[in-house]
Order: sequence, then C-alpha cells, then structure tokens
Amino acid sequence: MDAKTYDLIIIGAGPSGSSAGRIAGQKGLKTLILEKEIFPRYKPCGGAISGHTISYLDFDISAELIKKSVFKGKLRYRDQVVEFHKDDIINFLVTRSTFDNFLLEKAKETGIDVNLGEKATGILPEKDSVTVTTDKNTYKCKFVVIATGALCTLKNHVREPDSREEYGVCLVTEIDCKNIDRPNDVIEIDFSPEGMGYGWIFPHDDNFSIGFGSAMAKYSPHPKQTMKKFLADNGFNGEYKLRGHILPCGGHKRKLVKGRVLLSGDSAGFVDALTGEGLPYAIRSGQIAAEIVAMNIGNKGKLKEYENKCYAEFGEHLKYSLYLAKLMQSQPEKVFNALNSSNELFEMYLEVAAFNKTYKDLAKKFITEFLLPGSKANT
Repeated sequence: MDAKTYDLIIIGAGPSGSSAGRIAGQKGLKTLILEKEIFPRYKPCGGAISGHTISYLDFDISAELIKKSVFKGKLRYRDQVVEFHKDDIINFLVTRSTFDNFLLEKAKETGIDVNLGEKATGILPEKDSVTVTTDKNTYKCKFVVIATGALCTLKNHVREPDSREEYGVCLVTEIDCKNIDRPNDVIEIDFSPEGMGYGWIFPHDDNFSIGFGSAMAKYSPHPKQTMKKFLADNGFNGEYKLRGHILPCGGHKRKLVKGRVLLSGDSAGFVDALTGEGLPYAIRSGQIAAEIVAMNIGNKGKLKEYENKCYAEFGEHLKYSLYLAKLMQSQPEKVFNALNSSNELFEMYLEVAAFNKTYKDLAKKFITEFLLPGSKANT
C-alpha cells in the first residue's frame, strides 16, 4: 500500500508545531501534524505569557485561558528586594496544557490533519521528498518541520546534539494556594539560588507555580537539591512532586535546515538564555517555517531563507540574552545591585521583557554604567 502523501508534515503539536500548522493550512498546504501525546497534556512550565508572545498570534486569546493578569512583581537577591508595579500588564498567567491545546485547535480550524497519540520514529530524506515513519504508519511529504522540543533525537538529522554549555535545566512544581500566606497577585523573581539563573514564584488562580532554571546545565550539578533549598528558603517545606525538562540555551548559532527538513522552536534552540522564555520564538519560528515552505513548495527545497529570517528577527536578541545570562550566573550580586541602583536600567529590564527594548540595548547600558572603568560600579 502506498504511503499517504502531504506537502508538509510537522512533528510535534506544541506551540511551534501548531503555529506552523495554522500558517500552512491558511496557505493551502496539505499538512499533517504528528504528536505522540494526547492533548491536552501536562507541560512543566511557569505559565507566564508575555505580550510579546501574544503579539504573534492572529487571533484573540480566550478570556477563559487567562488565569490571572499580573501588574506587580518582586525582584530578589538574598535579603534584598525590589518591588515594582506597572500600569500595563506584566504577564498573563495561563495553564500551559490548556493554552497549548487552544493553539492546536486554532491550527485545526484551517483544515489540516492532526494525528494525536502517534509517535514519529524516523525520517528518511530523499531527493524530492521525505519519508516519515511512526509507530503506526508511514508517510511521504515534500517537507518536514521538526518541532518536538529539546530532547527528541529527530532534530539530530539536521544538527549536532547540544553540548553541556548549550543547554540548561528547569524544574517546576505546583503548590495549592490554600493556607499559604503569600500575595497572590505578584510575580516573584529570585536571583539567589546558587549556580542557577533564577527562581520564580507565579500565582495562579488555585496554585503557585514555583521553579527555577539555569541557562547552562554544567553550572547546575545538583538541580533537585537546589530546587528543594529554594522551596524551603521561601517557606514551602512539604514534599512536592518536581517535574523537570531540558532547555536549549539560546544565543548559540545552530544549523536549522538540512535538505527538506527544518527545525523550529526548542528543537532549533530558540530560547531566551536569561529568562528561559521560549514561547514567542517557538510561535514565530513555526510561522516562518511554514511561510518559507509555502514559498518553496514548487521547487527543489532551497530553504536557507528560513535560517536567515529567524536570525534576522530574533537571533541578535537571543545572542545578547546569552551574554547577560552568563553575566548573571557569574556575578548575580553585581547585576542585582545595578538594577536596584538605577531606575532607568531597571525600567529597561522590564521593557526588554515586553520586547519594547532589546537585550542589546540593556547590555550596552549595563556595560557603560557598571562594567567599564569609571562607571558607577567602579568609582
């Protein structure tokens, strides 16, 4: 029996895969999304969604998806705390399983095929097509987008596996709000965990999402112990189920295209190295991948423009996020004191989170005011 054929097969139904699928469907490509899980599925994540993320969507977010809109925050380093308040929303808090399923439903609206509970096990690129095998079927297509995340080995068809300097680690748990004396309208960011990028405490409607992440796993030899200490230091002394995942460290130049196969989202390494945020880059890279495939559907698959466009749109931003992440991990006290002592620098830090300023802007200002000879930190 001949394999079923498609213009595009997308492996992975997370935000990047769903975003690629929606664009592909809108452009009339015969498209299949393959996803090993059944949606909605649990996703270990703090669930903070930025305006930057939402700006890439061509539809409104359902009000039912938003668990909380946050206007206040705390930035902490050991016993020092900076509190801040914005007139505009700092973050929306969502449950990622529900949010991701919503994005997938939006992709389905365009008429594409979606097979849940079907795991892609291999790809075989050929001259004019790609064969995709799963645990259930075999398919042929003109192009493949791999949007499976950081752990799946299918991405190794395109690029080398990440070294320990090129990926990070993240742990998260959810704790019921009942009987916890803590503000439930404030996001908390903590630079204190030793060897880690930062810890967070995000209030949802019925629980706190608590976790921490490091841009580089080599600096986190004992992540579980560090997480438990972070919980205890913040008054959470119970036994909690910890869930973890690997994060690619953004800012490294990686190969994104080989033949007729493209990588998007975490598979491509598009994650903010300082904050661990990957959603906006996952969504946008998935969209760009589908746009480039649609442009090349009638030729031999010259897809280099995908790589060029991704790096043009956010490559420099992620490169400077890596610079600042390394600075944060090596000199957390100096970075915190700089943010604490300069209202202008702190406001720029918040504007970067909203994507109104770039990490390059922030890095230049930090270097000029706090690192160069004669700057505030050296006088």
